[in-house]
Amino acid sequence: MNKRILLCLALVLTSCLRAAAQDAKMQPLTFWYEYTVNPGKEAQFLELVKTVGAPVREKMLADGVVLAWGVEVPLLRMPGAATHVIWYSVADWGGIEKVDNAMHAQIAKLDEEAMKSGTGKKASAGGATVTARMMEAADVSKTRDYLTRDLVFVHGSGAPPAGVLPYTRFNYLKARPGKGSDLRKLWEKYNKPVLDKLVADGVVLAYGLAVEDVRTDGDFTHFVWYATKDLASMEKVRSAYAADREKRSQEEQDVISAEFLKVVDPEASRSEVTRSIMFHVGGMK
Repeated sequence: MNKRILLCLALVLTSCLRAAAQDAKMQPLTFWYEYTVNPGKEAQFLELVKTVGAPVREKMLADGVVLAWGVEVPLLRMPGAATHVIWYSVADWGGIEKVDNAMHAQIAKLDEEAMKSGTGKKASAGGATVTARMMEAADVSKTRDYLTRDLVFVHGSGAPPAGVLPYTRFNYLKARPGKGSDLRKLWEKYNKPVLDKLVADGVVLAYGLAVEDVRTDGDFTHFVWYATKDLASMEKVRSAYAADREKRSQEEQDVISAEFLKVVDPEASRSEVTRSIMFHVGGMK
């Protein structure tokens, strides 16, 4: 009898663990390539994106490896900042490896075709290779890569509207030493419900709380991002946050501000807004 009871308990526990695994929230990885395109070379750069990287990412998107990908430009230009950002998101490190291998194979294939294309000395000298074309289009010495992971990731139900080119706001935060988990708890308590309501209302397409999975930058430890279909929706996000705080007593507002100041260095906070010029997500027609 005891053995039967133990067996039943084991089966129940196994079922619970499987259910928990299925309910586990996805924490996707995003690979970001920052480029500084040379003046007058944007068309050449985007042609490289369309002919070199896009076919790989679209194939991976169709295969379910890539969850989404796009190309963005900053809404506000700043001296020394990147002019274009290419990104793609995957479920895990295995996806990063598959995309990386496919990109290397694609570049090798295109380089071989260029050498055999009969373009003469330029091709034989490497002038028609992918790397040479990229060096002509962009200042490759300023190229910067990031690999980030969304600790929290939420998106609306269904695919985004066809043809949408989202705007994305990034709010960079620097947690005080040892306060990263406290920052997440506060953000999930006070800010996440606002964004959840905006997603449910269709104002925000998706949002996340992210960190660098491979730490390369000391300027921030966390960043919050959210994507909207237009800039008018950004104003709705601002209004929603203001309304959430205004409905609280002054005492509670002061407590919230004080709690965040305990875990975040306010002087290190920065924001930026980008505009998508290419955007593809699984299920999008």
